[in-house]
Amino acid sequence: MPTLTLLCLALLTATPATGTPATPTAAVNAVLDDWHKAAAQADEARYFGHFTSDAVYLGTDATERWTRDEFRAWAKPYFSKGKAWSFTSVSRHVGFSKDGAVAWFDEALSTPNMGPARGSGVLVKDGDTWKIAQYNLSIPIPNDLMDDFKNRIEAHEKKRTGKKGK
Repeated sequence: MPTLTLLCLALLTATPATGTPATPTAAVNAVLDDWHKAAAQADEARYFGHFTSDAVYLGTDATERWTRDEFRAWAKPYFSKGKAWSFTSVSRHVGFSKDGAVAWFDEALSTPNMGPARGSGVLVKDGDTWKIAQYNLSIPIPNDLMDDFKNRIEAHEKKRTGKKGK
């Protein structure tokens, strides 16, 4: 029995209690995964807590360039209803500045409402915590479909702005 007790104590003291990710990449991945999970769980405070105070969110529409606070005001009705959005990272690439204080990433996303999407952005280190300074959500368009989408977007912009063709 004393041997078993010593073995258990040794295991407990050898296991990190903080759950801190072992590498900078793992730390960034943990922040982004939790950020996506917070949206899926409609946890507004946790979701927006992952942003820097001066963060920028770029949405899929060309008009969607929001500060963190503007984006929060726009998103509030979704979070208030208990259902925001659900993005799941399918793959992600992360890079770091030489001093380790800035990280950038791109990720392929699975989304139930938009289909395949892409997110990219920048995180900055704030003490021991990574914060999202910029996020850019986009919908990748296959090259074979680009001409059609380009024409449709141009027609939409003309209609939206009231500009007539040349």
